[in-house]
Amino acid sequence: MYARVVAVVCTALLGAAAFLLPHNDARAGDVAEGPAPLVIGHRGAAAYAPENTLASIDKAAAMGVFWVENDVQRTKDGELVVIHDDNLGRTTNVKQLFPGRSPWKVKDFTAAEIARLDAGSWFGHQYAGTRVPTLTQYMREVEHNHQKLLLEIKNPQLYPGIERETLKVLGNEGWLDRRHLAGRLIVQSFSADSLRIVHDLAPAVRTALLGTPLVADLHQYAAFTDGINPSYRTISTGYVTSVHAFKGPHGRPLTVFAWTVDDAAVARRVERYGVDGVITNKADVVRAALQAP
Repeated sequence: MYARVVAVVCTALLGAAAFLLPHNDARAGDVAEGPAPLVIGHRGAAAYAPENTLASIDKAAAMGVFWVENDVQRTKDGELVVIHDDNLGRTTNVKQLFPGRSPWKVKDFTAAEIARLDAGSWFGHQYAGTRVPTLTQYMREVEHNHQKLLLEIKNPQLYPGIERETLKVLGNEGWLDRRHLAGRLIVQSFSADSLRIVHDLAPAVRTALLGTPLVADLHQYAAFTDGINPSYRTISTGYVTSVHAFKGPHGRPLTVFAWTVDDAAVARRVERYGVDGVITNKADVVRAALQAP
């Protein structure tokens, strides 16, 4: 296992040179092109299909939305799965299938047990039988759809070593080569420590810190993060301008992706703030409001 991880890291290091070249776009680097912010499908197309499932990213692709966001956690036996909550209760039938296993935490179930769960019926009968995907399954569908990924390492404090394991899966699936790193992958987390680990293990991987850190602290995060991804409720034009004033580890201005925007008026407001991306459950609404890619 150690040798394979080293191979993943070495592959990422080889791609680092691609990010050290000068770039003229002061706002978005090669993530967002043109005047409108990039539109990222939150958990796929979460307003239209069960979140964080293959059906959800397929729906996003059908809508023409090719940046998608997901959440990664780990099972009891070490499999990485794509699910938002650390508890299986909200988006699966775990309480019916395993009634005696409260509090139904992801980390307390094996991959085989989670694979039995229905992760679609809660959303709509047409999605009955939809499964919680493993990260490997998810990455293969993203690749099949020619999509790009904003991957969130969720609750890393519950899963020591999840950063290295996530990079291993990404490497195994070919996502740490120059082509993917140049514009198809960003790893985000609410945990600065987790992002620092990702950056140390694979410096070529772009990262983004979730939240709204103080402007006075941005220089610390700019050492290992390429973007700041705040709630739209917490930002202003002044804050976005302040973030853009810092350069990240790849020599480009920090980007700002605001979440979670599902309203046309709010989308236009954050666009005026100067954000580089908008994370949304309703990509069609936001794209129409912004005339965005």
